[in-house]
Amino acid sequence: MPLTPEEPQIHESVPGSRSTSATTRTPQVSLTAAPIPGPRASARPAPPRADSKGPTPGRPGTGRTGSAPAQRGSTADLDPAPAPGPVERIHLVAATDDTAVDVADETVDELLDDGSAPGDVLVVTTGEQHPWAQHELSFGEDAYWRQLADGEDVFCVPADALSRVTPRAVVVLAVNGGTDTQAAAALPAALAKAAGRLIVCGDPERLRALL
Repeated sequence: MPLTPEEPQIHESVPGSRSTSATTRTPQVSLTAAPIPGPRASARPAPPRADSKGPTPGRPGTGRTGSAPAQRGSTADLDPAPAPGPVERIHLVAATDDTAVDVADETVDELLDDGSAPGDVLVVTTGEQHPWAQHELSFGEDAYWRQLADGEDVFCVPADALSRVTPRAVVVLAVNGGTDTQAAAALPAALAKAAGRLIVCGDPERLRALL
């Protein structure tokens, strides 16, 4: 069935069969094969906190040490952050539940390298919270949510707290666990917060089964 103007294209970075969105419409899926890239190096150090209770987990878009880069589909076709407006594209990046957060962090690195502002990017998790969010919440919820209000940096939030978040130009959804019901509900919730693009990092086969 041909696409209507309102329906977004979903681009997947690994070959596979057609996929569908969890929105009320069923968009066509355009799949393109791409090679798995080698490890990426990031020169951004994580900013220190004067009141830190220990080593701060790297915020997405900062240098990460001590773990091997997760293999993932290429995101070389990502554009700089678009102006706010209707979502034009849902981009799928292959990952497992165990690697989805690492893949999301690498995706944020690419977005920032390509010109996106940190305050334009939101990272959403369906399972365990992002390590950065866990660390920041150890200082209290007020301090954690204040960083969202400041709007200066990449912000990480669990899918079940998206009702407290205002839209950002790019939303990166890491499908890193949760029940099938939670994972299926996270896609339209994240889509509603994406002013320009939604990038989903997860298992394509699981997403096809859920959506």
